[in-house]
Amino acid sequence: MFPVSPDNTRRHATGAGVGLLLAALLLASLAFMPAAKAFEPEARVVYHADFADPRRFSAMLTSINNMMTYYQNEFMDVDVRIVFVAHGIRFLTDDDLADTPFAADAELRDERDTLRGRLMSLASTHGVKLELCEITRSQIGLDQEEVYDHVEFVPSGVVRIAELQNEKGFAYLKIE
Repeated sequence: MFPVSPDNTRRHATGAGVGLLLAALLLASLAFMPAAKAFEPEARVVYHADFADPRRFSAMLTSINNMMTYYQNEFMDVDVRIVFVAHGIRFLTDDDLADTPFAADAELRDERDTLRGRLMSLASTHGVKLELCEITRSQIGLDQEEVYDHVEFVPSGVVRIAELQNEKGFAYLKIE
């Protein structure tokens, strides 16, 4: 056994006191820290789909697929959304939307199955979120049941895009 001198005891007591003081300060500082967020994606992107052209929609789907592949290869958490407004509604239903400004044409009818499959794959496999403007849907009287699965209804598409950009830090992309 080692002899304990009065100096040695004081040194250990002082070291323990400093350790307790540091632990107390750390705990006190944690009380003032904001709560951690459960999911903070490293990239946030919103695509704006308000056009009628199936070729352009196909190009947008290709762009999103390429983006998702890149992010997944980099092991990045992402939040990618497509907000559909006006003519974009054509790509979220099998209804031909006859007698509306968004009526399907021959090109859309020819490409619809392929476009639907690619879109649903992005939503179900890659987690791309699809959001449809409720103003557009309600103005043409399309039942919600006629809209594809994985689609969330938002009160206003353009307001949603502004919120995503201003409040949530989303990058805005529109395929031309």
